[in-house]
Amino acid sequence: MSEAVIPTENHTDPLPLTGERTVPGIAEENYWFRRHEIAYARLLEHCAGKTVLEAGSGEGYGANMIAGVAEKVTGLDYDDSAVAHVRAKYPAVEMVQGNLADLPLADESVDVVVNFQVIEHLWDQSQFIRECLRVLKPGGKLLISTPNRITFSPGRDTPLNPFHTRELNAAELTELCVEAGFQVELMAGVFHGAAITALDEKWGGSLIDAQIERAIAGEPWPADLAADVAAVRTEDFELLADTDSDIDASLDLVAIAVKP
Repeated sequence: MSEAVIPTENHTDPLPLTGERTVPGIAEENYWFRRHEIAYARLLEHCAGKTVLEAGSGEGYGANMIAGVAEKVTGLDYDDSAVAHVRAKYPAVEMVQGNLADLPLADESVDVVVNFQVIEHLWDQSQFIRECLRVLKPGGKLLISTPNRITFSPGRDTPLNPFHTRELNAAELTELCVEAGFQVELMAGVFHGAAITALDEKWGGSLIDAQIERAIAGEPWPADLAADVAAVRTEDFELLADTDSDIDASLDLVAIAVKP
């Protein structure tokens, strides 16, 4: 795939970092931002020349990436501040405010729905997936990513992240899509590549835990931890299909579901 041309951004104040969404350009947040960005980078080709809805566009950086290859991108978010931010910062994105359980689009009006790191925040996940099916044209694709419940909140009945309502494993995400009427074309997982695996070893077995422990304790980060986190690149993550990996050991799930 040829490298996408990223539309020009306007300079605006960043959205506050609340834990509910990731924000680009913050060194301490860079690990999570790059971990989210890998889904956009690897699935961007499915948006080329297409009419795309990003349902739950958050800060808008992903919708802006999509705008570099798509015919048209509509961003949708429920939060007032996010909508205003995207409109100001990313003029290539047509931003709409609305509820993901009742998408403000006509039937069979888009080619692709993108929903990255959002479904775990929703109360009625089944309704949202049905809405995605409704607005997609026949043969259209739902591109979706979400934290893998097995590794993100291990051994827990409730999510560790207070902004999450229900986390999913690969079988549960597949079931949601199939029950709504989709055919799952790909189920893949995000994994640490060699560079981050080396950082895991450096930081006592887990770079993630090293960050979380200091955040919970309210401790300043050691300079070398801050530098290691800031240096993480999108390409330091791997996206592997379930046929090539242990999907239950993945960090995040990435799926492509097709409307028949």
